[in-house]
Amino acid sequence: MASSWARLPAASRLPVGLRHALTFWRRSIQARVVVSTVLLSAAVVGVVGWFLLQQTRDGLLENRVDAVLAEVGSETGEADERLQAAINLNLDAVGQQRDLVQPIISRGETRGFAVVLAGPVGADPTGAGATYTPWLDRDSVPDSLVRHFATSSSIAWTYTELTRLDERGEAVSSEPGVVVGSQVRLPADGETYTLYFLFPLSEEEDTLALVTRALLTAGALLLVLVAGVTWLVTRQVVTPIRLARRVAERLAAGRLQERLRVTGEDDLARLATSFNQMASNLQRQIRQLEELSRVQRRFVSDVSHELRTPLTTVRMAGDVLHDAREDFDPVTGRAAELLQTELDRFETLLVDLLEISRFDAGAAVLDLDDVNLVDVAHRVVEATRPLAAQRDVVLLVEAPDHPCLAEADVRRVERIVRNLVTNAIDHAGARHPGGPVEVVVRVAADDHAAAVAVRDHGVGLAPGESAMVFNRFWRADPARARTSGGTGLGLSISLEDTHLHGGWLQAWGRPGEGAHFRLTLPRHAGASLRRSPIVLIPDDAVETV
Repeated sequence: MASSWARLPAASRLPVGLRHALTFWRRSIQARVVVSTVLLSAAVVGVVGWFLLQQTRDGLLENRVDAVLAEVGSETGEADERLQAAINLNLDAVGQQRDLVQPIISRGETRGFAVVLAGPVGADPTGAGATYTPWLDRDSVPDSLVRHFATSSSIAWTYTELTRLDERGEAVSSEPGVVVGSQVRLPADGETYTLYFLFPLSEEEDTLALVTRALLTAGALLLVLVAGVTWLVTRQVVTPIRLARRVAERLAAGRLQERLRVTGEDDLARLATSFNQMASNLQRQIRQLEELSRVQRRFVSDVSHELRTPLTTVRMAGDVLHDAREDFDPVTGRAAELLQTELDRFETLLVDLLEISRFDAGAAVLDLDDVNLVDVAHRVVEATRPLAAQRDVVLLVEAPDHPCLAEADVRRVERIVRNLVTNAIDHAGARHPGGPVEVVVRVAADDHAAAVAVRDHGVGLAPGESAMVFNRFWRADPARARTSGGTGLGLSISLEDTHLHGGWLQAWGRPGEGAHFRLTLPRHAGASLRRSPIVLIPDDAVETV
């Protein structure tokens, strides 16, 4: 079971729904255009939206930082003024720290920012001596900013993550923020302390989220609009093409009266007009060819039948002359023999023409029976041995010991094999005059088909001739005479007989390497062929690069 599953094509192992979707994708140019346009539009909208979001984000942060720096500057200035006013007061350092930070903390409660007073210089803002907003986690002050004030007194700022604490000192929320550091000097102890102002960016974050949602909504609506517009536009182009395809399929099926409906004067209308003109011309030419073919077939049939009566009379007179040739002088006796030979060829040609006429008229029928192709091959070889001996050709049969049966018309099958063998003798003897040459007849069968192949080592076939060899009266070398008495219709009749059985008749050949003809018949009448038990290219063929 697993091995049979592995042998299945990859497409057949997919789920049915996915296979249908892939088939629709391959066949629908409208779907491909719409999807491609939507994907490209999505990429463009994504890039533009990302750029707008970056610009909006940078603008919001820049405005917020400017406002924060201005507010910190104002708070620091007020703090300096209060400290300067407290120089003459008898306050200790702790009292000045409290008077410095408490007003700022109170304002921060109402304005939404937090404060940490760390000092003196180099002190950790998370240490015990720091004063800060109660709900603030002092770890929100970045270490990089603390290190900055250890070596510099200039105002500095950076982004941070602002964490809020509850009454038990546990973190309850976290949000992005901006921390600004500034230093002040306390008159009480002369030490420099650092003030850290922490401002949340929740409003900017909400604004950015709102802008993001707006851009996503607008982008989605835009993609839907683009998909709809693309679908409508492509439908205007694809619908006439689909109609043309359907009409073309009906024309191919033989309904030559089908035409496209022409509306408007645009390019598609002109295309429909040209298509209809082409269909009309094809219909007229096909009818002319059909009429010509009918007349030709009628002519061949009539002539063939009409020639039988005078041929019978000439045959009777020729037989009389041929029987009395011993009483004639040598020249007249030879003429009587030639007359008899040519009458035989003429009668064979007439029989072949009548057979072709029956095929053309569709009057040929099969007399089916179980035929052993091994016996057929031996009978044909025995019947053609005298001709092979004249051409110095040796006939060999390679067949299995068991019967190779096929449900077929034995008379027609024998005619096919006889035509193939005589054709091989004719060409093999022409290639090797004066020396023995072999023609091998192979027979094989499997569960579905039976085959007979004839291999010769004669002149072979040039590229392209393997298909033309079955044409009526076609000859590979028109200058070479027919020595086997052929009419030029044998392979054509063989092909018609093969098609009547639902089989294959194929040829392979190379110049100088001979030819290989293969007849393949289904074991049972009406069955379809998928393969042949004999390969078309023989094993002794020279491989070419």
